[in-house]
Parts: sequence; C-alpha cells; structure tokens
Amino acid sequence: MKAIHEKVEGIYGYRRMMMTINRKLDERFNHKRFYRLMKLAGIKSVIRIKRKRHKHSNPQHVAENVLNREFTAEKPNKKWVTDVTEFKYGSSKKAYLSAIKDLYDGSIVSYVLGHSNNNKLVFETFYQAIKLLDGDQPLIHSDRGFQYTSHGFKRRIDKAEMTLSMSRVGRCIDNGPMESFWGTLKCEKYYLHKYETFDELSRAINQYIHFYNHDRYQKRLNGLSPMEYRAKAV
Repeated sequence: MKAIHEKVEGIYGYRRMMMTINRKLDERFNHKRFYRLMKLAGIKSVIRIKRKRHKHSNPQHVAENVLNREFTAEKPNKKWVTDVTEFKYGSSKKAYLSAIKDLYDGSIVSYVLGHSNNNKLVFETFYQAIKLLDGDQPLIHSDRGFQYTSHGFKRRIDKAEMTLSMSRVGRCIDNGPMESFWGTLKCEKYYLHKYETFDELSRAINQYIHFYNHDRYQKRLNGLSPMEYRAKAV
C-alpha cells in the first residue's frame, strides 16, 4: 500500500486502493480491511478542494436542460458533458482547459489546453471529439458560458446533427459530472505540484488524463478503468 500510495502521489483512498491491490493479487479483500490498515499505516488520500464559480454572460443562444441530471448512458457517445476550467502557473499566468466527457464510462473524449478562454478553445475541443464519431449523434451538455451560447457553437452543433443541452443559471449541479472531473484532476494532480511554465502544466495534464482514462479504476465501472469499460461495450 505504501509503494502504491507513493507511486500515485497520495491520490488513492481506501476504496481505490482496494480495487488496485485486489486486482494485482487476484484477491477479494474487503474495503474494511483497507480502511483499517491504511489508518494504521497513516496513509491518507489527498483532500479534495472544491471551487464553484458562476460567470454572467449575455447569451446569443440558450438551450433547455435536456439532460436533466440524468447522468448515465446505456452506450458510448450517447451523452457528453463539457466545460472549461482555469489553471495558474508561474507567478501569475493563467491557462484554460476545455474537455468533453462521455457519461457512459466517464472517459475524457477530447481536451485542449490553451492560453485564452475563448471560442477557439471550445471549438477545437468539439472538432477533436466529433472526429471520433462513426455515425453517432450524442447529446452534448454545457453550462451557459459565452462560448456555448454563441451562434458559432450552435451552428457547429446543428451541422453535426447533435442535441444541445444547457445547465440552468447558477446550477453547477446540472453539469455535475464535469465539475466532478475538474475537482478530481485538480485534487489528484494540479494541487500536488507547482508549475512554472505552460509546458510543465501541459505535460502534467496530458499525463493525468491518460492515467484517468486508462489506469484509474472505478468502483462504478466494476473495478475497470474508463477505457477498459468502453472496450467491453465495443
């Protein structure tokens, strides 16, 4: 447990530690044993810090909350959620990460890290995602940020023949899975280090998202990583 704790920089709680070790040893030790042993060994997971903010904008196009907090999907590319979050690096510089998450397995379908929070960032993330589609037309849910309420984003959604859904004003929980991913990313990677340059931050985010998609086992996915779970569906 101590070796794994060090390897993953302290991000595992007792449940994820249980899934990892049981999988490595092909055992079925229960969560109570891991909780007790981690407590005895002084092993603690990183405490998540939640920051929720709402920015006012003058929307050009607003969609209904079609998703309606139904955060499960019966197959891949049925329901996507998307958002942008902010990171700081160096003395006072900022970077912005745009991502799209599939609600079927929780995998990050596409993401783009940029210097500016603008339409280009969101549109590029969308382009990357739709290139992976093979006839699917997922619903895509966002908040009411200016990029998502722009005519340009609506035109791209219509061209892809997809359905647009938006959170209600000030209701972060309407886009809960995306907010949850930002919290996980920042808790398990970003807050653990200081980044002096954009390249350092970019490498860290690339590394974490690959880990999240391929190696971060989840209880709700029957102990599989998102990409393992997705591969079984395919």
